[in-house]
Amino acid sequence: MQHPLNSIKSLYRNPETPGSLFLSLEGIEGSGKSTQIKEIEEFVKGKGLRVLTLREPGGTAFGEKLREAILNSETPLHPLAECHLFLASRAQLLKEKILPFLLVPGSVVILDRYIDSTLAYQGKARKLGYQTVLTLHQFDPLNLLPHRTYFLDIELETSLERQKIRGNDKDYFESQKQEFYQNLVDGYRELSELFSDRILKLNAENSISEVTALILSDLERLIP
Repeated sequence: MQHPLNSIKSLYRNPETPGSLFLSLEGIEGSGKSTQIKEIEEFVKGKGLRVLTLREPGGTAFGEKLREAILNSETPLHPLAECHLFLASRAQLLKEKILPFLLVPGSVVILDRYIDSTLAYQGKARKLGYQTVLTLHQFDPLNLLPHRTYFLDIELETSLERQKIRGNDKDYFESQKQEFYQNLVDGYRELSELFSDRILKLNAENSISEVTALILSDLERLIP
């Protein structure tokens, strides 16, 4: 039986940029995205490729203002309002930074969070539903998918422990209740199955070096 999301998934596309690569990293807080992004950057530069590393929401002057507005909000936002704010930031980032950079062969974009964050946070944890979020993304340029997404999977308990060790002030999302976080974990794991051709799920409970080795081995096959 065909999955109900397949008709929407077919509207999405990879960048039509021969010789370039679009990567994203996903995972809950404390999963090690920042560490692995640095490893990927060094590896890609060592191959003689151009690298652009960005974050979501943000990456542009417009996007950074939206990021500040969302993460510092003291008033609960409606899930649909949250979703549209992220989409606005994403559309501008694609137009202003990502698509122009990928046009040059031998370029690699590394993005800290992308569409899967919106699917997990607003689609699953905020209960908008995957179909709603995917439908909002079906128009150009939001229908652009990465060539590969690395999902760093950790248990909720690990995330909470690592956040406690960091001791940073909690932002808008980090201050949510534990149920929200568990839904987030479940959402990411569901997405790794729904988009298994694109998302590589990695057990980030393992050592940093083990996770890095798996990512770099995959990149060896992906780099043009």
